[in-house]
Amino acid sequence: MVADIAQVLEEVTKTLPGGGEDRPGQLQMARAVANAISSGRHLVVRAGTGTGKSLAYLVPAVVSDARVVVATATKALQDQLAGKDLPAISRALGRPVSFAVLKGRANYLCLERAAEVGGRGVQQDLGTAAERSWAGDEGRLVEDVRRLLAWSHETATGDRADLDFEPHARAWDMMSVGTRECPGAHRCPEGSRCFAERARQRAAEADIVVVNTHLYGAHLASGGAVLPPHDVVVFDEAHELEDVMTQSLGVDLAPGRLRALGASARALLDDGETYGLEDVAERLRVLLAEHVGRRVLAPKGAAGGAHPARTDARPGGHDRHLFGVPTGGAEAASTNGTGPRLGTASGDEPSSTELSSVLELLRARLERLRSRLATEVGAGERAGRRTGGAKAGGAKAGGPGGAKAKGAGDAAAVARALTAAAHLEGDLSRLLAPGETDVVWIDGSPRAPVLRLSPVDVGPVLATTLWGSVRSVLTSATVPTGLAARLRLDDFEVDQLDVGSPFDFRSHALLYVARHLPDPRREGARAAMLEELAALISAAGGRTLALFTSRQAAVEAASALAGRLAFTVLVQGDLPKPKLLEEFSGDETSCLFATLGFWQGVDVPGRALSLVTLDRLPFGRPGDPLLDARRERAGAAAFALVDLPRAAALLAQGVGRLIRSATDRGVVAVLDSRLATAGYRKVLLESLPPMRRTVNRDEVVRFLSQVLTEQAEG
Repeated sequence: MVADIAQVLEEVTKTLPGGGEDRPGQLQMARAVANAISSGRHLVVRAGTGTGKSLAYLVPAVVSDARVVVATATKALQDQLAGKDLPAISRALGRPVSFAVLKGRANYLCLERAAEVGGRGVQQDLGTAAERSWAGDEGRLVEDVRRLLAWSHETATGDRADLDFEPHARAWDMMSVGTRECPGAHRCPEGSRCFAERARQRAAEADIVVVNTHLYGAHLASGGAVLPPHDVVVFDEAHELEDVMTQSLGVDLAPGRLRALGASARALLDDGETYGLEDVAERLRVLLAEHVGRRVLAPKGAAGGAHPARTDARPGGHDRHLFGVPTGGAEAASTNGTGPRLGTASGDEPSSTELSSVLELLRARLERLRSRLATEVGAGERAGRRTGGAKAGGAKAGGPGGAKAKGAGDAAAVARALTAAAHLEGDLSRLLAPGETDVVWIDGSPRAPVLRLSPVDVGPVLATTLWGSVRSVLTSATVPTGLAARLRLDDFEVDQLDVGSPFDFRSHALLYVARHLPDPRREGARAAMLEELAALISAAGGRTLALFTSRQAAVEAASALAGRLAFTVLVQGDLPKPKLLEEFSGDETSCLFATLGFWQGVDVPGRALSLVTLDRLPFGRPGDPLLDARRERAGAAAFALVDLPRAAALLAQGVGRLIRSATDRGVVAVLDSRLATAGYRKVLLESLPPMRRTVNRDEVVRFLSQVLTEQAEG
């Protein structure tokens, strides 16, 4: 296969618009992917912007005999693969390519929920006024539900993406279920027609399955129950893999989950019994809101709440650090300024005890509710058998104390509530007994707090559940430093490759570091940075994507400069992201001030973007619960093993917004002098494309003037 891959790739690329270009990096990557698939070795590929990496892994996947799952971090890339790249390969090869797209269950309309809503009437299913977070949207909500009900009889896929309108979030929630609720096709009256199950069947029959990386994480967390068996997995946008797996392999608990389950129970049981779930939800909300951003429920045996660093044996007898990098004796724990936390000797132990008590109370009430619901399910199923159908109407089920279910027609709804309760109990068990390598913390905001459990290090889980059984290709334009080591992929046979980029960064891009600015941590640094930013934007004639490491910084900068600049200033949050990018691209002289959500996945080629600015190096803040836990486990090597690789990956992503086509030209300006003065600057600079560098603003102004002149002449 490796010998033929050049010919096949050429056949595909020459049929594309602008095809036939010589892309040595694409061919080099395609050969490496083909070799990985045939040899069983793993592969990590850094493929710079413009390489054409999607075809470089799809073509070898198509011509191989392997079953391949491609996991992407963004919907845009999924759409590109399924709607453009795979059909193009099929046309070029003159034969069908067997592929399918599989999404999470909540992306598909649930026929049973639609039948229930339609049978009861839309208004009845909207809930009580006290439960309404959508007050004022009643008219639109009712109309959207009715449109979804009509669509449920017309659609062949049930996929939300196939709708010709964007439904109200509450309307879609009423017509769909997630994995935490769905009892499975065998226990659902509509199981034989289920859109999600049909999508899974199509995926089971396909040679290539395109999924979201979060869904792949759910597959691993479920023990392999979500996706069909496969030989190879390709993780595109692999720079996000570690964070996605951290989220997927953990658990979360928000008070809203309890309220939703309580509302379901109240609707299903004649006596309206909810076993006090709403009261527990409110107690939990109040308690969590007081400690947002703090760690809680430290594992037993963790002295002072810290997770001491450890070494693990690896093949060959070498010790390795938790993050897969030799420690060189740097195992000493370090708090890194994390501050006091619940569950430690910091004086917060009573609050941690109270949290444990609330969770134990919740578990006890859930057990009672599950017992009651299980009785209702059994009674409903018996009633269904007596009347010859799973949806026998009018049957009544006796429950504890003589309470009765509202009818066997609700058996499927009871089963969903029972499934939701079981998932909730399972998550509670993990939260109440975290492992030594877990961190439990409070995320969100005081208005909407979330209790989370996250693995500090996902490498051991991936080594156990994934790398030893499935061949993998990890690729991104910005592969983070040491990624293979942190994910424990280098415990196995793995090749690592950098195929560069076909773009002429050295001629087309200039990296400017404002060395004269004060350290951003010093007083007065903000004002100096804003003066520098205003001068650069004026030199660029607008056309600026100004990236900030916090939303507050972006808003304050926009407020300070909007009146001084002769250009439109757009701010993240003013419009939905797609609309904001459309406005920015359409007005060539506009500026867009944005935060970390725009440091990656933003593609604005052409004249509308000539300057990308970064207000400071994107180091994680002290006090971030998950990062602090990782820092503690890394000990004295925390900065090198945790903070520096993360900052390098984010910096590279931000810089990557500038050059998006072969003709783009412009400047990246880093308004943080540490990139020119700090001892660690070499690590950060090595993560960036090979641009010319300067610390002289006059050189930047001349370069931008030349760019504007060429654009005007072009």
